[in-house]
Amino acid sequence: MQSPFNRSVALAAAVILVAATAAYAHHGWSWTQDGFFELKGRITAIYIGNPHATLDVDAEGAVWRVEMAPPSRTIAAGFTEGVAKVGDEVTAIGHRSRDESEKRMKAVRIIVGGKTYDVYPDRVPPA
Repeated sequence: MQSPFNRSVALAAAVILVAATAAYAHHGWSWTQDGFFELKGRITAIYIGNPHATLDVDAEGAVWRVEMAPPSRTIAAGFTEGVAKVGDEVTAIGHRSRDESEKRMKAVRIIVGGKTYDVYPDRVPPA
């Protein structure tokens, strides 16, 4: 018979494993398509916070969620509060969702006002 302590440890380990797997799936790239995708439109919302910064972009009447890097990495790339505002034209380059019904992408590069922000410089497409 297993002791209550061993059951508690096993349960805690299972919970941690499930949480880590969910976090990895959410923050990884497995939900995105291969190949680069470019989205152009107007910013309708900006969020620089956890778990990652986002832009909502109106592209030809459809609002897309553009996910960027975690806040520290996004800010380190120079994309900080005030560099863009609602209504600005934006180009996002990255990978769109594998689910094509979902208007969502993960950006590696953002261009606003002629300035380029590489939030994932190790993933930027070759010139």
